[in-house]
Amino acid sequence: MSEAAVRDGVPHLHPMNVIRPAGGGVLVADRLRLHGGLLVPCRGAPLLLGSLTRKGIRARTAELTVADDTGGGPGASGGHREHRGLWTEVPVGTSGSAPAMALAAATDDPAELPVLQAALDTWRSVCRPRTVLLAAPRSFCAGVERAIEVVERLLERRTDGTPVHVRKQIVHNTHVVRELEERGAVFVDELDAVPAGATVVFSAHGVSPQVRRVAAERGLDVVDATCPLVTKVHSEARRFAERGDTVLLIGHAGHEETEGTAGEAPGRTVLVESVRDAETLRVPDPYRVSYLTQTTLAMDETADIIAALRQRFPHLRGPGSEDICYATTNRQRALEAVAAEADLVLVVGSANSSNSVRLAELAERHGTPAELVDSVADIRPEDLAGAATVGLTAGASAPPSLVDGVLNALSGLGPTNVEERETAVEDVRFAPPRTVTQ
Repeated sequence: MSEAAVRDGVPHLHPMNVIRPAGGGVLVADRLRLHGGLLVPCRGAPLLLGSLTRKGIRARTAELTVADDTGGGPGASGGHREHRGLWTEVPVGTSGSAPAMALAAATDDPAELPVLQAALDTWRSVCRPRTVLLAAPRSFCAGVERAIEVVERLLERRTDGTPVHVRKQIVHNTHVVRELEERGAVFVDELDAVPAGATVVFSAHGVSPQVRRVAAERGLDVVDATCPLVTKVHSEARRFAERGDTVLLIGHAGHEETEGTAGEAPGRTVLVESVRDAETLRVPDPYRVSYLTQTTLAMDETADIIAALRQRFPHLRGPGSEDICYATTNRQRALEAVAAEADLVLVVGSANSSNSVRLAELAERHGTPAELVDSVADIRPEDLAGAATVGLTAGASAPPSLVDGVLNALSGLGPTNVEERETAVEDVRFAPPRTVTQ
């Protein structure tokens, strides 16, 4: 680190003029080119960009070249100096004539400089060495990979430009959905938005028999991407109802998986969301009661609900094997292995992802603050304040690349030691439907 850039051992902000890249507005440096062409990485750029976006400032990343009249800090000569900005060195535990990492931003509107300074000051305050405890398994499960593969294969086969429609989100992740949309997938809430005779994919969460009937009536070409483990729960719901049981479905109201499972026996299914529900519900015949669960629930909370149901209904019967899927179970156990040692847990996943939300809640129940982040841009500096050890995981519908993005950005705030804690090895794979592979 440049000794001139540090006072009392703390890096300070430096003003700069920037040779203008194409376009205007606020620019966040993903690389900073200094005197003599020295290129300094700015791996924390997504974090700074996210802060500015939350303040309502439209910004983008770019390589910034510092001009030669900055008034502080090194620079490069020539070019138009129409952007004013600030940069700070990131401490990396080494000394030298030039920074090893930096955070920087510039704008063509002088009124925005105070906002840039505040954002940079805040991120500079949380720059420090960190340990990241990386939970494994994490990210995509076999059911999610299968569902995404279904849509990708269909898109590859559509050479005539006709769209591939998908009912609901194929998996609950905004980045997956956006990427598939960019490739030509059309996501709809209900089947009446799909032209008669067109292709429609059912999402990994499954659908009710009623939805299948509507698809058949409209002559739709259906490709079913339902996770096989969800299909198992549907089969159990039909079997339990056919033997005359009231089916107590443990799950969350409004979730697509729960709606699909309940639709297998709508007249005999009762949704149970909590221990209180279990303690107060009534059934026509307490001797004919079975339970099922949504596949993405928290294991500990579900166990409490099942115990309450057994207390109330001694003749309660359940599935032959657990309905909470292996991927949900593995990710929760992996998180438990890191949460106790962490000052903060970051869970990568979208807000409508049940298994991702359960991970964040599980960390909180273990006494560790947790944040659910859709991407690295959602991480706030106040989350990292005082966090020397960060636990990191991702829900089963979150792409691994998003975790890589978080690791890269954290490394832009100081030296980062990554320790992976693996509690299980997953080798499960579900083959796509024959209608896709043929």
